[in-house]
Amino acid sequence: MEYDFITFHTVLILILAYFIGSIPTAVCVGKWFYGIDVRDYGSKNAGATNTIRVLGPRAGVPVFIIDVMKGFLAVNLAYYFCKDDFGTHNEFFAFYEVILAFIAILGHVLPIFARFKGGKGIATSLGVTLAMLPDAALVIFVIFTIILFVSHFVSLSSMISAFIFPFISYFVFGHDEYAYILFSIIVTIFIFFTHRKNIRRLRNGEESKFFFKKKEPLITKS
Repeated sequence: MEYDFITFHTVLILILAYFIGSIPTAVCVGKWFYGIDVRDYGSKNAGATNTIRVLGPRAGVPVFIIDVMKGFLAVNLAYYFCKDDFGTHNEFFAFYEVILAFIAILGHVLPIFARFKGGKGIATSLGVTLAMLPDAALVIFVIFTIILFVSHFVSLSSMISAFIFPFISYFVFGHDEYAYILFSIIVTIFIFFTHRKNIRRLRNGEESKFFFKKKEPLITKS
């Protein structure tokens, strides 16, 4: 069965996925509720981890949840708006999901609404994976949490979890669709790429640790 991929309708959905990914949650929370740009403090990253470090869990946890939801919603655009174009549960639909996933992650890392200075894409990557491969996503999240609890390094936990992800997806849960295999490999490479500065800091013993216990944020609400 042949599909017409390049249609006005599908292009609009791809653009919408980028806009959803581009919502700068950390920047909005920092500016709207605390009067600061989190990209000026800490690791200067517009993500949940830096938001927690700079403003505390009350600000950072909602940022994490919304960033996950961004990815989840972007991928589900395929189901809600394109199932009549492609059908579902087929290889072509899976590829379209993957394209939406990458566009949403790209939007988070290079957000048009925040001068293309975003986060590293971890929470949004979790969201898109939850939408496509929920079983693998939940296992990887548990692995991430365990590694974080032991090491206290978010970056190390993210990279190890990303490295394990393709093996969990393919060998444990049997997701052998070409689109999902490609997604798991590329997203792993992408996460390592966005963490290249963290790799240098880890190697030099300069990476900041993350602790679960409550800690005073760098910036307090005035």
